[in-house]
Amino acid sequence: MEIIEKRKQIRAKIIKEAKEWAESLKGKYTAILIGSYAKGDFNIWSDVDIVLISDFKGNPLERLKSIDMPAGYEIIPLTFEEFMRLLSKKDPIAKDAIKYKLILRDDFKIIDILTSEEEK
Repeated sequence: MEIIEKRKQIRAKIIKEAKEWAESLKGKYTAILIGSYAKGDFNIWSDVDIVLISDFKGNPLERLKSIDMPAGYEIIPLTFEEFMRLLSKKDPIAKDAIKYKLILRDDFKIIDILTSEEEK
């Protein structure tokens, strides 16, 4: 039981830190935790995968340059429209967002969309 409790504590700490980072961003953002930390099957080499939705301009590399992200974070910068396309295509990224609903910040009110998608 000690190992399970320790893993729960580590996961909770990572989620708290990711939420604090997302809330510190200036501007309008929705941040959704996906991947191994969302699922709970992380390991020592896991990064923190976050879908970051905003009014981005430019290509993904330019978008990433505009974000000050902590080491160990894997950010997927999308516009609202791009995220909606992923949802309509049932992309694995969108599936994780729907299944785990680990919203760190939600300026675009994505939770309502994810809840309605889950019901389909």
